[in-house]
Amino acid sequence: MKGLHIVAFTLLLAGGLNWLLVGLFGWDIGAIFGGQGALVSRAIYVLVGLAAISEIVSHKSNCRACGGPSPMA
Repeated sequence: MKGLHIVAFTLLLAGGLNWLLVGLFGWDIGAIFGGQGALVSRAIYVLVGLAAISEIVSHKSNCRACGGPSPMA
């Protein structure tokens, strides 16, 4: 489960940085892969979305601040 969390968190970081670039400069990382309509870009967007759903579902059990396992346990 920890491996899934690391992959999901990494994808969420990439997605967040992409939105930062879109907001600040109007530049989408997906443009590197052929734009939003390209299959590779769409697959990346789907993976980032699935990572967000995975983190939403598992957040409480993984987050120390929200009642997950304490680091001392």
